[in-house]
Amino acid sequence: MFDPREKIALFIDGANLYATSRALGFDIDYRKLLGSFQKRGYLLRAYYYTALVEDQEYSSIRPLIDWLDYNGYKVVTKPAKEFVDALGRRKIKGNMDIELVIDALQLSDSVDHYVIFSGDGDFRILVDALQRKGRKVSVVSTIISQPPMISDELRRQADHFIDLNSLKSEVGRDPSERPMRKPEPVAQDADEITS
Repeated sequence: MFDPREKIALFIDGANLYATSRALGFDIDYRKLLGSFQKRGYLLRAYYYTALVEDQEYSSIRPLIDWLDYNGYKVVTKPAKEFVDALGRRKIKGNMDIELVIDALQLSDSVDHYVIFSGDGDFRILVDALQRKGRKVSVVSTIISQPPMISDELRRQADHFIDLNSLKSEVGRDPSERPMRKPEPVAQDADEITS
């Protein structure tokens, strides 16, 4: 699936990967994740995309973002949108799809193999565009959760599907190893979080 001569780029939909790893019962060790893909080829770039709630005094995702930024990841963020729905509930929505797509297309002359960590069906069109440019695309998500975390269309379009569960021993960290802190949910796409 991977050729050691390939230039690889990782594109991580942060909220989607977080939800997928939680559905599988483990956390991602991002140092191990980088190392795992550095062994597969020449890792050119590793992008991590997430929306942030800006007006909070403390954001539980901020330490992760800072760590990623200093340890080999290109972190791309933007403020999440907060609104009140018709029932008066506070909702947060953040969508990083456009940022991920633009970055991926801009690197199409330099990258041989794209690895997209997301199950979002909206990325099917990106995968198709990259393949038409002669690029290989692997998608990382899971089908063993109920419901599956990847859209069928995205899975069919990708050159390779990697079930995140198969990477657990390589890139996983048991949730019991995590410091005691409540994770901050940040929605992307049509997913919305009610508080």
